Amino acid sequence: MSTREGALRGRVGASGGLSRAWYRVRQFWHALRAPLDPGVPQEALAWLTPGELALFQAMSPAGRRHGAAVARTLLAWGYRERSLLAAALLHDVGKEGEPRLRLWHRVAIVLLSAFWPQALPWLARHPWGGAFRAHLTHAEVGAQKAREAGADPLTVDLIRRHHEPPEGPAASLHAALWQADELN
Repeated sequence: MSTREGALRGRVGASGGLSRAWYRVRQFWHALRAPLDPGVPQEALAWLTPGELALFQAMSPAGRRHGAAVARTLLAWGYRERSLLAAALLHDVGKEGEPRLRLWHRVAIVLLSAFWPQALPWLARHPWGGAFRAHLTHAEVGAQKAREAGADPLTVDLIRRHHEPPEGPAASLHAALWQADELN
């Protein structure tokens, strides 16, 4: 079994309620303690087109840090596909902008996703629910931003579907992005 297969196989299926919430609490704590420098692998940055790089640089420090962590995980698993690494760095670019997802929104989203996922669409429908709408639509919004920045179709597709179950012609890359995102 390759490093890629083992890493993916070992991570699939870890989505139980309380354990999932505890995982997210630890993820949140690590994000708070992480250095401000996102430590983006230079190899990955070199693979971004000028438009993609501009999108990445416009992201919040936390967004860049998360994207860099996802890219580092993929590199550690042996992935070198330009489109996949670009998608890793940019997959949450749709969360950037207005309405801004503040810390309390992120905490609420993590807890609601673990314990009451039906509440998110309900909250998103309210006039004051813009941050919840942004969370629910960020994959599509991010894919649109990437397309407008000149990203290739595979990068756009990986960003659009990064929260969906992996399937289709790029299922192995999709699964890798999904798992790396879940770990980071």
